[in-house]
Amino acid sequence: MSTQAYDVVVIGSGPGGEGAAMQAAKLGKSVAAIEDRDEIGGSCTHRGTIPSKALRYAIFQATNLLNTRLLDSDALDAALSFPSLRRSARSVIDKQVDMRQSFYDRNRVPVFRGRARLAGPGMVEVVDELGGRRLLQAGAIVIATGSRPYRPDGINFGHTRIHDSDTILDLPDTPRSISIFGAGVIGCEYASMFRNLGVKVNLVHPREQLLEFLDDEIIDALSYHLRERGVVIRHRESCERVEPRDDGVILHLVSGKQIKTDILLWAAGRTGNTEDLGLDTVGIEPNSRGQLEVDEHFRTTAERIYAVGDVIGWPSLASAAYVQGRYAAHHLINGSCDRALITDIPTGIYTSPEISSLGKTERELTEQGVPYEVGQCSFKSLARAQITGQTVGMLKLLFHRESLQILGIHCFGASASEIIHIGQAIMSQPGESNSLNYFVNSTFNYPTMAEAYRVAALNGLNRLF
Repeated sequence: MSTQAYDVVVIGSGPGGEGAAMQAAKLGKSVAAIEDRDEIGGSCTHRGTIPSKALRYAIFQATNLLNTRLLDSDALDAALSFPSLRRSARSVIDKQVDMRQSFYDRNRVPVFRGRARLAGPGMVEVVDELGGRRLLQAGAIVIATGSRPYRPDGINFGHTRIHDSDTILDLPDTPRSISIFGAGVIGCEYASMFRNLGVKVNLVHPREQLLEFLDDEIIDALSYHLRERGVVIRHRESCERVEPRDDGVILHLVSGKQIKTDILLWAAGRTGNTEDLGLDTVGIEPNSRGQLEVDEHFRTTAERIYAVGDVIGWPSLASAAYVQGRYAAHHLINGSCDRALITDIPTGIYTSPEISSLGKTERELTEQGVPYEVGQCSFKSLARAQITGQTVGMLKLLFHRESLQILGIHCFGASASEIIHIGQAIMSQPGESNSLNYFVNSTFNYPTMAEAYRVAALNGLNRLF
């Protein structure tokens, strides 16, 4: 078996792998990537971020046409069938694959197709679908194998009425009702999408609140609007068993409740893709969810082996994975990297309406004893929101009472994931440049959603005097 040598070998071509491979190539190193799919892009492109967000936008367009009476209900039924909606997402996936493949081609990074397995320190074996084997010698290795939905024992995921976030995209038709177990980011996003399709939704959650890492006011707003749309939210519930039937599926809860719907979406956690990776050959032990432990520089316990993206767990964001990959590549080559690259990464949650946040929450600032104040802008007071009819939502700025430094930004409403970046740019500035005064003294185009920053900043200053 022939051996090929590279400075860096990256396992996985999702956002984390791409970030690592491109950064290492830009720094002049020889790089090889390994991907077990027929096409590059990882779960993000093929089963996660891209198809689900394309699906969400297709639903938004169709329902918007109905609401504006540009599409009658019969035409809507045809347009909102799952196969029709997925076809619109397919073209986006194809464009993403072509674009990302061009990155590897331009940077002369070969992509080896097949399953990767560590074969001892500095060695990676690639086994293709026909059983062919290739051995790569690596000066350093970046593991970016991603994750998959967690499937607990005792639930028959082979049944046509039981799904996870991978298989839900392949529904042959639109169900009349759905139970979603798990109200994390994925569960809440799909609850919004299915409800916008007119599907009856039960959102079942073991915890006290939805998305507990968010600011409490944003959590309350999301819960209110989901319920207002007709989503039934059940907190503090645990699953006892799942009973699939020919005419539906029954979710049996420990509390004694039984919820019968057309289909079940299990959205309770994810598992790192680390099985059969040969981690034992280099002394790496994944945790119970298949995730890898890393230090602050994304180094595993094995020398010259890094791990980035969903395979290391939180925050499990495509955007975070990409910058983690870049950071890891820079660090393994130069021995250091600017920490600013991986700090203050915004959270984007594509519910309806969207949510995006950055920095501290009120809960965290209160626990830390930081003297802060709040500036708010309700979208319903903005001319742009009134013009577009998207008046649901708010922008919330948390800032230090004395220095006026921006400590946290929380946005709920249309285009929240875009609006957040204006505040991010200011929040990342050093010293006095990070100040509420920037928003007070800047002129924003009118009418725009960005104007919310000026309104929120003035609202916050008024609370100080």
